[in-house]
Amino acid sequence: MQSIPTPRFVSRLTRDTLALILAGGRGSRLKQLTEWRVKPAVPFGGKFRIIDFPLSNCVNSGIRRIGVLTQYKAHSLLQHIQRGWGFLRGEFGEFVELLPAQQRIESAWYLGTANAVYQNLDIIRSHNPEFVLILAGDHIYKMDYGPMIAEHVENGADMTVGCLEVDLESARAFGVMTVDDEGRVTEFNEKPEQPTPMPGRSDAALASMGIYVFNTRFLFEQLIKDADRPGSSHDFGHDIIPSIIRQYRVFAYPFRDTQSGRQAYWRDVGTVDAFWTANLELIGVTPELNLYDEEWPIWTYQEQLPPAKFVFDDEDRRGMAVDSMVSGGCLISGATVRHSLLFSNVKVNSWASLDHAVVLPGAQVGRHARISRAVIDKGCVIPEGMVIGEDREEDAERFYVSPGGVVLVTPEMLGQELHYVR
Repeated sequence: MQSIPTPRFVSRLTRDTLALILAGGRGSRLKQLTEWRVKPAVPFGGKFRIIDFPLSNCVNSGIRRIGVLTQYKAHSLLQHIQRGWGFLRGEFGEFVELLPAQQRIESAWYLGTANAVYQNLDIIRSHNPEFVLILAGDHIYKMDYGPMIAEHVENGADMTVGCLEVDLESARAFGVMTVDDEGRVTEFNEKPEQPTPMPGRSDAALASMGIYVFNTRFLFEQLIKDADRPGSSHDFGHDIIPSIIRQYRVFAYPFRDTQSGRQAYWRDVGTVDAFWTANLELIGVTPELNLYDEEWPIWTYQEQLPPAKFVFDDEDRRGMAVDSMVSGGCLISGATVRHSLLFSNVKVNSWASLDHAVVLPGAQVGRHARISRAVIDKGCVIPEGMVIGEDREEDAERFYVSPGGVVLVTPEMLGQELHYVR
């Protein structure tokens, strides 16, 4: 349908919505990047963390009652939210509430996405929302949730699933929906070998984004049923959706750009290759994800840092960055940085060179070091003269090398044990 609802109608709906962000996933495909932090806490885009994107989408959409469900190695995530997301006013019923796994209903930690919500039913009841918006906390995108909730209401839906149009090969990694001409879901298969194409397209399928709108009472009913169902894995994709599509009104909501009507920007940065690529995409002249969009800002916590500085202008020792993004607090001292993204407080010393590198906060690069096609984790100290990204076999002996040839370097791989929150 995707008609254009009135702003007043949407604002009433978003005011009556509680958002729950599922942020407890281990993120094991990111390898050692999630050894000491949960995936939503991984830094992204020079100054943000992944969790900032769904949180900012909520606030910008007018949804200001938000719960963040955490579990695995969550300390840095909790610290980030406490520092950067305390600006909502409780006096006005606005909040970002932290909901760690705490065995409120069962004597177990969160057992699946549906179980995570089920274990917080008493907290959801206390907020008395009309709708519950369930979000994944580990994707990069900008989305106004208001029109999706409005279409949910206009369709008389019990549940609405946000979806992407993806090629059939990629669809094997998603929950794939079959829909009728009205957009009602008639079939749902989790990670199928042979995905069903979407109507009118033989080369693409509708894949779930892990974004769900529920009528609150309906959500409660289904979670309680699922909790009592023997053999359930307590997951929305595996269990809840397949069990309700025949009997109830479940609709798909295609995520499209409001101006062009085409597939909107969305990235799952769940692998080292995808993480590296998505960060370097931001460097482009007109990237798909515009971080300079004043109408849809990405909010975050950031330290008070001085501007980036580039020093020395000798022929063989010139501090410079070309075709790159350099964050506050960085010092490029007689080094060359090309097509790279430097997070806050990165120091690159004389005669070093970086090319196609993503360098996380607080890293230091020693003199004469050369780094290319790499992700350097937070706090790494790259020794003087070290070469990374030029000899794959040598890199693989010391570091992690992705299938796409991207080298991931962490402090532990360098023999540097860091004892602080990442």
